[in-house]
Amino acid sequence: MSAAAPETPPLTDERLLKTSPLRKLMGRPELGSVVGAVAVFLFFAIFADSFLRASSLATVLYASSTIGIMAVPVALLMIGGEFDLSAGVMVTTSALISSMFSYQMTANVWVGVGVSLLLTLAIGVFNGVMLTRTDPPSFIITLGTFLMLTGMNLGFTKLISGTVSTKSISDMEGFSSAKDVFASTLTIGGVDFKITILWWLALIVVATWILLRTRVGNWIYAVGGGEDAARAVGVPVNKTKIGLYMGVAFGAWISGQHLLFSFDVVQSGEGVGNELIYIIAAVIGGCLITGGYGSAVGAAIGALIFGMTSKGIVFAEWNPDWFKFFLGAMLLLATLLNAWVRKRAEATK
Repeated sequence: MSAAAPETPPLTDERLLKTSPLRKLMGRPELGSVVGAVAVFLFFAIFADSFLRASSLATVLYASSTIGIMAVPVALLMIGGEFDLSAGVMVTTSALISSMFSYQMTANVWVGVGVSLLLTLAIGVFNGVMLTRTDPPSFIITLGTFLMLTGMNLGFTKLISGTVSTKSISDMEGFSSAKDVFASTLTIGGVDFKITILWWLALIVVATWILLRTRVGNWIYAVGGGEDAARAVGVPVNKTKIGLYMGVAFGAWISGQHLLFSFDVVQSGEGVGNELIYIIAAVIGGCLITGGYGSAVGAAIGALIFGMTSKGIVFAEWNPDWFKFFLGAMLLLATLLNAWVRKRAEATK
């Protein structure tokens, strides 16, 4: 009599398996940045007496928002597996276009703002098309754009204005209303908050919704995880990358208008080096250099860490020369912590 064959356990779709809250938490890319943000906050709360004042926290949020407005779209681009080294100077380009077009054409300031939006988005399209239609990596292409924009910013400003800065447009029609949109101050409970904080929060919400609730978000992660595999399953890789570069350009436009309407005039040499700060904020927030992993919330927290550190050193009355040291240390620690969190998350799957 033959032995009975062993019963085969029923197959279960792994997508239907319940995941514990702890495992979900360990899998979040922004976990390491949250831990880092809490540590930085407690550090300066102890060593900087004025850090916990409401006005000081408002200053920290403002500094964070000026970085975060760009860090969020840069993070989406990095999740898609690409870089944009022209992001810093693009902010200045956007401001220069608005200012010089309005001044030279004696048009309503809002006309210059609209022209700036179109031309800044065109720069994003240029980066995306050059990347998808040629062989060089995004590092080389956007480095070329960075150099071209740096030269154009200085060259056109000196050609039109005769100096390295733009002319004042504060007395032109539309300036006050544009300032209300891009550079106003909101007073809440006796504390002044810059409107850039609202722009920053809005971008976080929109970017998170795109990543987690839309088909485009799936495309972004798929392209960053493996371009060939994504294309094989029907993902429009080229359109996705061009759209991501346009997202960075849109963030540069918002930041550029804030720069213009905060100070009225723009120095043509500003913005150089800021692209690294945006990338650092995204990496601190959990984005991988290799793409396919990260979140908009993490990048926002990375910008918050940057803001707390830059202003916390001032509130603690330390030598600001040490800021870059702290920033570099945070980058290394965040990278190591994010790598550890990701390994633990993969081990618990």
